[in-house]
Amino acid sequence: MTDLHQALAVAVEAARSAGAIHLAHLGRDLQIRSKTTYSDLVTEVDGEAEAAIRAVIARTYPDHAVLGEEEGLGGGVADAPFRWVVDPLDGTVNYAHGFPVFCASVALEAHGERVVGAVFDPNRQELFTATRGGGAFLNGQPIQVSDTPSLTTPALVSTGFPYDASGGRNLDLVARLLRLGIPIRRPGAAALDLCNVACGRMDAYWEIGLKPWDAAAGSLIVQEAGGSVTDASGRPDPYGEMIVVTNGRLHADLLALLGEGAA
Repeated sequence: MTDLHQALAVAVEAARSAGAIHLAHLGRDLQIRSKTTYSDLVTEVDGEAEAAIRAVIARTYPDHAVLGEEEGLGGGVADAPFRWVVDPLDGTVNYAHGFPVFCASVALEAHGERVVGAVFDPNRQELFTATRGGGAFLNGQPIQVSDTPSLTTPALVSTGFPYDASGGRNLDLVARLLRLGIPIRRPGAAALDLCNVACGRMDAYWEIGLKPWDAAAGSLIVQEAGGSVTDASGRPDPYGEMIVVTNGRLHADLLALLGEGAA
């Protein structure tokens, strides 16, 4: 893969196509069903948006694998050299309730490395993009992480919770930070949490149990904006059991607090 600009254009078109579908159905009666638990929702919009994303990708890259939240690999090969990782509607529960925090997320991996990312928030008409080594952007303007020097400045930190009953572990971590007076938010769309760190609106973010489609695009955007993305052990793995994301300055302290809180 040499033409990352072409791949980014495809990612942007795909994400915008999904966002247009989000807005077209917003506020209408939806066919809502549960997946893994009663609170893990999916709507017909998820499927329609993913189909649109896949169609955009296939026009230019018909031989690329696509891993999507709704259709999985969709007949693709697990170890394909080029794999798109897409979340057609990140924040489905928000969307189903009319809460305006949701987005489409589209990323491309080349030989296992994330090289292109696009996250589109149709409510705010905000498009976050990045290419490996090419920087991160919001609506075409360069972005960078905050310069907040410490968690107790205070930093603004976000997190999320799983759909099953395992959220108690994360409650313990939240309590650990709250006892130090660190403000915490829970917006409910992981890709936007990542992008909010990338552009400096948030200083840090962590979550347990994300899937690759939740983190692929946003984690690249954070890194290209100068931030740090690791697992709970500090390994540079955005797909680990826990993702920890900061402006870099806070990373060691947040890792230490999360580790202590989980002990």
